[in-house]
Amino acid sequence: MKEILVIIIMVHEHPFGIIEDEVYANLKFQKVSHQTIRCDCLTIYKAEKKIIKETSNKSLEFLKVHAQGLGNENIFSIFVENASNNDLCLRILKENLSPSGKLILDGPLFHVRCYAQILNLLVQVELDKIAPTLIRETITNVQAHVFKSKSGACAAFLANYNPQSYATVTFGNQHYNLPPWSISILPNCRHTVYNTARVGSQSTQMKMTRVPIHGGLSWKAYNEETTTTGDSSFTVTGLLEQINATRDLSDYLWYSTDVVINPNEGFLRNGKNPVLTVLSAGHALHVFINNQLSGTVYGSLESPKLTFSESVRLRAGVNKISLLSVAVGLPNVGPHFERWNAGVLGPITLSGLNEGKRDLTWQKWSYKVGLKGEALNLHSLSGSSSVEWLQGYLVSRRQPLTWYKTTFDAPAGVAPLALDMASMGKGQVWINGQSLGRYWPAYKASGSCGYCNYAGTYNEKKCASNCGEASQRWYHVPHSWLKPTGNLLVLFEEVGGDPNGVFLVRRDIDSVCADIYEWQPNLVSYEMQSSGKVRSPVRPKAHLSCGPGQKISSIKFASFGTPVGSCGNYREGSCHAHKSYDAFQKNCVGQSWCTVTVSPEIFGGDPCPNVMKKLSVEAICT
Repeated sequence: MKEILVIIIMVHEHPFGIIEDEVYANLKFQKVSHQTIRCDCLTIYKAEKKIIKETSNKSLEFLKVHAQGLGNENIFSIFVENASNNDLCLRILKENLSPSGKLILDGPLFHVRCYAQILNLLVQVELDKIAPTLIRETITNVQAHVFKSKSGACAAFLANYNPQSYATVTFGNQHYNLPPWSISILPNCRHTVYNTARVGSQSTQMKMTRVPIHGGLSWKAYNEETTTTGDSSFTVTGLLEQINATRDLSDYLWYSTDVVINPNEGFLRNGKNPVLTVLSAGHALHVFINNQLSGTVYGSLESPKLTFSESVRLRAGVNKISLLSVAVGLPNVGPHFERWNAGVLGPITLSGLNEGKRDLTWQKWSYKVGLKGEALNLHSLSGSSSVEWLQGYLVSRRQPLTWYKTTFDAPAGVAPLALDMASMGKGQVWINGQSLGRYWPAYKASGSCGYCNYAGTYNEKKCASNCGEASQRWYHVPHSWLKPTGNLLVLFEEVGGDPNGVFLVRRDIDSVCADIYEWQPNLVSYEMQSSGKVRSPVRPKAHLSCGPGQKISSIKFASFGTPVGSCGNYREGSCHAHKSYDAFQKNCVGQSWCTVTVSPEIFGGDPCPNVMKKLSVEAICT
């Protein structure tokens, strides 16, 4: 029985401590401790390991990997040693897994070249830290931090703190060229394994293609109530802090009160409407006057507090002021979070009356936690059938506080799917009762996106991207969430959007890019130099790989020299090798993947001697 337990634990990856669970404690067999189970598992592992290493098994080849999963089936990423002979094994493994849909995001994170290996090289020498040593005190902005062990092992970090100029230094009787604002790592104090300014990468340009849906998306609508009546409502004098009032049951809290306007008020005759001013601790506030949206304001990352101050249309008699406070959209983390407030804390005033300014802060306010649609679970399969939905010409666009629903059939194929939410304002989206997330395309990023140069002290405004755009437009739709027919899509729109602009799209790789620096350090070169197999650094290679079922159809851009820009927007610099395209046209077009060595000889010679060069290339995948 003990042997069976060992197999169960190893196959299902149970923790050793499960043997002490009350379920096992009640079974009729001899009890064992988790320490015993651990030893038995280790014994089986060692036996299998010995069989695998037997020299008689020469027909078998093994690759040591470390994999990470998401759930019980899907593979998230896999880590292997950065040896070039592992690339083919990984490519075959990825091609076999892709059709089954087991790879998260179709596998762009499947193989992660782990820079932790570089740190492992430093740890292996058992370094004892000594005081950092300057190469020369007369050389500005250049330092060498050297660490040695008692056994004589050595590691060094060569740093160039100049944000603009290269530095050529001599260390250990060898010359090193340090790019601006960079650190080179020498695990053996001789050979460079990594430089922070020379990091190669492959990036991808995605193409979103609308998926045709038979009959299109036919939307139905349900308008959220703006009243605070009901079993869950309550009334108190004054204003309440939102987090304490909602107890985290909802991100929404209604504040409602009545304002009586005398028929003799001057603004009713002269048309100069009074001004309502509301101060809130954040994050967002929707103001309704007599069930009509009067305005919306948001806080910011720097200052979540907000103020609504606008003229409002009031009538003689009783007027209903309803404030919907939203505590979502801005970061909810930071020091002393327990002291942070949210919601309408006041003061609230109404100015422009005959009496001057009326303070509404301390009159009676009615409260309601959450939305009616939340209480009815309108996003779920069962809840969506509990109310009557408007349809056809009765479905309004740009209407705040509106629930929308539609159904669609799952498209054929295994290509990654997403929802295009660009036409919506702010809210949340569900498919078959599962939340795809919150959307906020109406909020556009500010700032200026100019030329990106990481050299120099970093700040949050440096190398910004997507200026003037929403933080997210495309929302991934997992295939595992879809049924063959009748998939329920539900939107809750806060501020007013157009559901007719929501589309199901297919994500394809449009092009792949690579940026590789000349003499870029890498682990393969370091290991070959350290072992004495080569004396000079090994030239780096550019790797291009399209998606499953795709091949490289053409080379959109290639430049060995000083190209500028990023993937999709490359352009030649002042230095360019005129045969930059040739090697890629020959080795890559028509192939699903290819590699090209980054060397001046490959591109027709050195286009600009004594200048540090790099290769930028973009290939079209079809």
